[in-house]
Amino acid sequence: MEYCSTRNSSLRVSAAQAIAQGISADGGLFTPVELPQLSGAQLEAMRGMNYMQRAEMILGLFLTDYTPEEIHDCVAAAYAPEKFGGGSPAPLVQLDERKSVLELWHGPTCAFKDMALQILPHLMTRALRKTHADRTAVILVATSGDTGKAALEGFRDVPGTRMVVFYPEHGVSNMQKRQMCTQEGDNVAVCAIHGNFDDAQSGVKALFTDPDMVHRLNEAGMQFSSANSINWGRLLPQIVYYFSAYCDRFAEQPEEFGAPINFVVPTGNFGNILAAYYAKRMGLPVHRLICASNSNNVLTDFILTGTYDRNRLFYTTDSPSMDILISSNLERLLFELSGHDSDEVSGYMKQLAARGKYQVPEARMVQLRETFSGEYCTDQEARVQLADDYEQYHYLMDTHTAVAAGAYFKYYRNTEDETPTVIVSTASPYKFADAVLRAVSHQPVPDDDFARLRALRECTGVPVPAPLEALQTKPVRFTEHCEKKEMKQAVLSMLGIG
Repeated sequence: MEYCSTRNSSLRVSAAQAIAQGISADGGLFTPVELPQLSGAQLEAMRGMNYMQRAEMILGLFLTDYTPEEIHDCVAAAYAPEKFGGGSPAPLVQLDERKSVLELWHGPTCAFKDMALQILPHLMTRALRKTHADRTAVILVATSGDTGKAALEGFRDVPGTRMVVFYPEHGVSNMQKRQMCTQEGDNVAVCAIHGNFDDAQSGVKALFTDPDMVHRLNEAGMQFSSANSINWGRLLPQIVYYFSAYCDRFAEQPEEFGAPINFVVPTGNFGNILAAYYAKRMGLPVHRLICASNSNNVLTDFILTGTYDRNRLFYTTDSPSMDILISSNLERLLFELSGHDSDEVSGYMKQLAARGKYQVPEARMVQLRETFSGEYCTDQEARVQLADDYEQYHYLMDTHTAVAAGAYFKYYRNTEDETPTVIVSTASPYKFADAVLRAVSHQPVPDDDFARLRALRECTGVPVPAPLEALQTKPVRFTEHCEKKEMKQAVLSMLGIG
């Protein structure tokens, strides 16, 4: 299995090189040269496996320079039952005959990023050894809330690594901010920027390809890598839970195994839904992938019109992890749709950088619409959906999952598609207790974050996740902040080489 850059299809690297490096030197994203295919018999065999066995099978198809023993050890360390509440890391909850919810938030940070960021450090340390890197890996991350905490927790005190996380000062929930700023570990650092997530993400990507920055890191015995979904090692583990959800959905209906399924995915950076697309390309019987956006609906507009245009108002919403206007992983999808035409993809990215927009030809849109549908929800629509689903099913979801549920409501109303559908749930409702409480309760919402947790528990009877409850007594360690243009100096300073 080899990997190439979305901006240079002739480049070839191993899986270990792709994971260790994070992003190609040309600014492109590493992508498999060919996707492995699963037969019906292989898919049937997965039905009788547990989550860890399914993960070993899928990862083994892509990580051909890792031994089966190495993959087994990585999976066992990442998905140990005690890290995910004692049960399956990704349980499926059936709401009614047609609709299910895939819960991806039972890990240590109560968000779906744990599904990949609990295993990435294990893949990364082995990748560094395989590529004979004798330098410290500096994991540089931009976060809209959940990636930052999950990466900090995953890489905490991992030998041979340092971690720097940037987050938008006013673009994450109070609980997300507290999770990051109380993070333990001697190798981590956190900094707020005065800007939004797109500013943080653009700044991080620019640092990866800054020659002076790369030179100074080299002199200090360091190299950059990434824990964002631009790193293939972050995206790959996400493919697993789509296969797992399918197997679980038809576990008790073997006669229907092989029938198509829909997934509704709340997404801003396009990584989570891209993993579902890769699963479909590998042979998973997926009918539709419904891309759910909030009011920052740049992806919905792209799916409808073929024009990607970030020149629009930016909204701060109840679903902050989706408050994104530059969806990095869309580049990988365009690369697949173009038949790995890196010149075509590079052209789109140059237009995006220069003009903030690009238009893809109708032929690409025909391909896109064969699989993808796009819907979006405002905060008000998502709140109504959250309340309705709680009343109908007594099922409590977070604000991002509510966007997905609302998007599915619109999709079903427009299409009457009766295909079994899985709504992907990306965070515990307690990470956004303020907005969730306003949706399901008519009582005044307390000002204190932890009083909100207690109020939501009293209102719904749903237990508070232990990792969030424990934050109340943790001291704040990180209060640094900087302007967008100061990110380079901030990284040098936090690494002690400024």
